[in-house]
Amino acid sequence: MRVKKNLIPTRIIKYKCELEECPKCKAPIALCNYRSGIKIVQTMKETERISYIPGECVNRECESKKWQSWEWQQKAPLNGTYGYDVIAQIGWQRQIGHQTYPIIHQSLTSNILISESQVKYLYNQHYLPLMACHERNHMDQLKMLSESSGLYLGLDGLAPEGGEAQLWVIREMQSGLTIRSGWMSQQSQEAFEIFISPIVDAGLNVSAVMSDKQRGLYPAIQSLFPEAKHALCQAHYLKNMADPVATADQSMKVELRKAIRKGYGEEIRNEAVEGSGVLIVTGLLPTPQEDLPVIEPPSTELLDIMDIESISEQQKADYHKAILDERNAIIDDFKRQIRYLLTLKGRPPFRLAGLEMRDRLTEIADCLDQLLAHASDPCLDQLRLTLRQALAFVQDHFLVIQQAFDWLNQIAQLLDDDLHSQRSSIVVHNQLFDLIASFRSQLDLFASKPSILDEFLAHFEKVSLSYSPHIFHTYDDPTIPRTNNDRESDFRLLRHRLLSTSGQAGSVRRTLQRTGAWELIPTPSSLDDTIAALASVSHDDYLAERQRLRTHLHRFRAHHRSHRISQKQLQSLLHRWQRLPSEHPQPPPA
Repeated sequence: MRVKKNLIPTRIIKYKCELEECPKCKAPIALCNYRSGIKIVQTMKETERISYIPGECVNRECESKKWQSWEWQQKAPLNGTYGYDVIAQIGWQRQIGHQTYPIIHQSLTSNILISESQVKYLYNQHYLPLMACHERNHMDQLKMLSESSGLYLGLDGLAPEGGEAQLWVIREMQSGLTIRSGWMSQQSQEAFEIFISPIVDAGLNVSAVMSDKQRGLYPAIQSLFPEAKHALCQAHYLKNMADPVATADQSMKVELRKAIRKGYGEEIRNEAVEGSGVLIVTGLLPTPQEDLPVIEPPSTELLDIMDIESISEQQKADYHKAILDERNAIIDDFKRQIRYLLTLKGRPPFRLAGLEMRDRLTEIADCLDQLLAHASDPCLDQLRLTLRQALAFVQDHFLVIQQAFDWLNQIAQLLDDDLHSQRSSIVVHNQLFDLIASFRSQLDLFASKPSILDEFLAHFEKVSLSYSPHIFHTYDDPTIPRTNNDRESDFRLLRHRLLSTSGQAGSVRRTLQRTGAWELIPTPSSLDDTIAALASVSHDDYLAERQRLRTHLHRFRAHHRSHRISQKQLQSLLHRWQRLPSEHPQPPPA
């Protein structure tokens, strides 16, 4: 049962319609002799009882209704009792401060009477729709850009999870305005055309589009914006080119790891202090103090003794123990390094784990050569032998992958406009294909496996030809970005913010599915600007946006883990079904 709030206003404010003439017929406005909009509103400063005296057009033939007070409208939503400053404060702390609902609730209780569930409700059902409405207030700015330079659109989608629809966003890259943000259940050409076509219907001129090369998006953009420059992301171009190289690198990494574990696996698999399989334990019954290993390096002062025969027997025993401890500590550090290197993960195109593992293991093997040249040790000698054999086993693969990786870096440096003087798209196009053609002259250096490099080059040429009409626009028009990383950063930052406010990966997924399109709407740069933005939204637009949000959330009405709610929903479905006629209705005649 909901408990009614007993709010005692500290101030009574009466507003008046500020209009002096009717916006429709320009006739004078006369104030009425009664008050409207009487309600109690909680603001961050005090509780107010507000009302207004409406204005009425003196022209009886005018169809205009009573005019409200503008100041009264800027206090709170039409049917709401929390001021815009309260709603803005909740949204500001949530999106900019990354605060959880309990912390936001705690910060508000000293000023207003509110529950934690109301804080969540105000954020989701009021703040997010109001911010979306505020974004539409920039339509005039968008039209001005359309007429002056044309729009530069950036499109990207967030990878779907759990069979749900995919979240997509279209932003104008010059202004940062969110033009379209919503979900798509299909990624076909028809679906993308429906998603993008409102931009065409609005009569907006599009000069350039930046996107990835999705199968359905590519032809949809060609169909809707045939005159626009369609730029594809150079980062995705390089990543697609690196696919076979990354696959070969992963294969080399697996072979290298297997060879090392086969020859030295037992020695590097477990920590020396592990004993029965238990490391350090804390809690009410922690690891005993006497069982804790010494974390400081062993003392090496005794190692500096020059004349061993001149010291006592106890010092000799300490001397030999110091040597043994230092040897074991060095061996353990080598094992830990190798154990870590065998777990490296790659990130194509420019971070390949196999190449990194091979280079780091080579450094360890070279270091072992120097150590063993000074003093022999059977454990380190076995480790060095295992490393040399494993490295020799993958040497041919390494040379091929290293060469292909060098080619990728040369292509990336060629495309990097910051490293070169200003060039036209034709010049860069010719330089790229001349560079790829020059790689073929190097195939004779790899007589052992030229076919693999030839396959890599064929893949480079195929991908480059596929991307070539759409990756060089940036050299003719510097305002077009070379990558679509900004759109991907929007999703990454949103995930980070949602994770910091919820602490649960599952909650992040649910939020993205339910309100992700509204969460992507940017927040103004200050709290005062946020309050002003929310107060400037018209009530009709606000109601329409809340209806959009509720319509979308209706899709998730059956997504409940609660057994009680699930049973209640099933009973409701059963009740609705039992109200239907027992016989299936016949379709009307054609």
